[in-house]
Amino acid sequence: MCGIYGAVSPGGGLLGGSAALEETLAGMGSALRHRGPDGHALRVQAGVGLGTERLRIVDLDPRADQPFTSPDGRLWLACNGEIYNAPELRRRYRDYPFVSRSDVETILPLYRDRGLAGLAELDGMFGLALWDSVERRLILARDRAGEKPLFYARLEGAVWFSSEVQALLGVPRLPRDLDEVALAQFLALGYVLEPRTLFTAVRRVEAGTFLCFSQDGEEDRVRYWDPAQIAGIASGSEPAVPRLRSLLEVAVAKQVVADVPVGVFTSGGLDSSILAALAARSLGAERVHTYSARFTAPSYDESAWAVRVAGQLGTRHVEVPCDEPALMEAWTAVTEGIAEPLADPATLPVYLLARAAREEVKVILSGEGADELFGGYPTYLGHRLAPWFLGLPGPLRRGLSAGLARLPASGRKVTVEYLLKRFLAEAERPWAERHLRWFGTGLVRDRAGWERAGLDTLLAEAGSDPAAALLLDYRTYLRDGLLVKVDRATMLCSIEARAPYLDRDLSAFALALPIGEKIRGLEGKRVLKRAALAWLPREVVHRRKRGLSVPVAGWINGGLAPEVDRLLAPERLRRQGLLDAALVGRLLAEHRTGRANHARPLWAALILGRWLESWLPERA
Repeated sequence: MCGIYGAVSPGGGLLGGSAALEETLAGMGSALRHRGPDGHALRVQAGVGLGTERLRIVDLDPRADQPFTSPDGRLWLACNGEIYNAPELRRRYRDYPFVSRSDVETILPLYRDRGLAGLAELDGMFGLALWDSVERRLILARDRAGEKPLFYARLEGAVWFSSEVQALLGVPRLPRDLDEVALAQFLALGYVLEPRTLFTAVRRVEAGTFLCFSQDGEEDRVRYWDPAQIAGIASGSEPAVPRLRSLLEVAVAKQVVADVPVGVFTSGGLDSSILAALAARSLGAERVHTYSARFTAPSYDESAWAVRVAGQLGTRHVEVPCDEPALMEAWTAVTEGIAEPLADPATLPVYLLARAAREEVKVILSGEGADELFGGYPTYLGHRLAPWFLGLPGPLRRGLSAGLARLPASGRKVTVEYLLKRFLAEAERPWAERHLRWFGTGLVRDRAGWERAGLDTLLAEAGSDPAAALLLDYRTYLRDGLLVKVDRATMLCSIEARAPYLDRDLSAFALALPIGEKIRGLEGKRVLKRAALAWLPREVVHRRKRGLSVPVAGWINGGLAPEVDRLLAPERLRRQGLLDAALVGRLLAEHRTGRANHARPLWAALILGRWLESWLPERA
């Protein structure tokens, strides 16, 4: 695991001279050092420079530091990630003169033998850059789900790339123009859809693709993984539960392999408890560290369940305080250390968990992907209820909505009142639009705003079947929101996060399952719960889903109030010209008087304000 960066002029240009190139690349490496503080390396020749900042996980010897080169010097490789089928590749290419035990080094003989088709065989999480000096070709590639990031910018005939946006911002003469479509996406959803970023000049390599840059300036994209071609195609003839159990056991066994200690983020809920149980089975419970967040607000605190599960499994458990002082520390660290606006408040406790875990482990398992693959969100059940609600007489629907509107707003976590209000506000829209609005920020309320964000195209592609909501979330909320949050927050603390539910074979199996295996009636994650009964008590398996979140509603009116008043001051918003100052002012007034809970849109507005201060101060 590491941060990678570099620049290539496929046509052979000097990139402004080797001294200037090395200076710029050194600055990029410094900007990524939190991703890999254990080893630093840079290779430069005319028109090519590759660098890495390495977090040593597999093979701690410095000989395993990157970039790697092939024996003949033809290929240069830098890769951020873990290749789980490396043992198989080492056996296949046993005659290759490996210089290390690194999993990443196996990519070189695979590419030399199979070319781009070989890269599609990789089982793991990765963002990689490979320079082929004979073909004069730069390849940038990412894993299937998008666990590991990779960004690039084209400037004056060269391609610059890095694991995080802030490294590219140090490239001389790179424009910092704001991408208006990306901004509209952030305001609507709370995240930006690939391949965009908030900077027009910086783009993301898309998940499940290779980008090839040739010496004639051409940019070709090859998609090697398309979840839409898999979703829902299984016949259902094979018993799903035993197959799922086997795949889960194998996925966790692969992902606990490391030459450093391993831990698990756990809430005591279904997804994380499965990971903790299987990690304990693979490593032995005494070698597994588990970490849970402890909040002062009772409705947000699940630490008692986490302690209970850890006690049953026998893991080495740590509770991490997430009170207001700790959250304020995380607020500063995250907004100043990550050049992407992350409107998910859970970024803060993830950072705090990672900071605490870094004292004992370098690898952490996390449960991202389980909800999208197995149907865990309340929104999926909302789609099932919507036809019933829409079948009610109009006066009755309006009466229900008016009655709910009169209920006082609650700052507690995911209350029935909150869910019902969100349901009724969007239930009459087409399923895909209401789905994105249920997940969205609430800052964009008109159709024109959604069109500015390009979401009308996304909605048209979503089809007409609400069962497609799981696939939509896999390709948007998971990829562009949750995985970004976990990667950036953990790597800010120099810790590697792995998501076993996104294992290649496990995710392919889950995507192909019929929807009836995942959701039946008003029960989500049906097949996952049945599989989990082999490892966990029934009361843990059937706990109500709550999810990691932060008591933002009360914080906005309490300890964060000075920041709120400063960042959302009407004159400031009018000067920036990015948010509707009158709308934000009304939302804040209603929130502070208790008339409504507007924590979600206000949080997105706050994050945008802090992002501007840190990364685009001329617009702040």
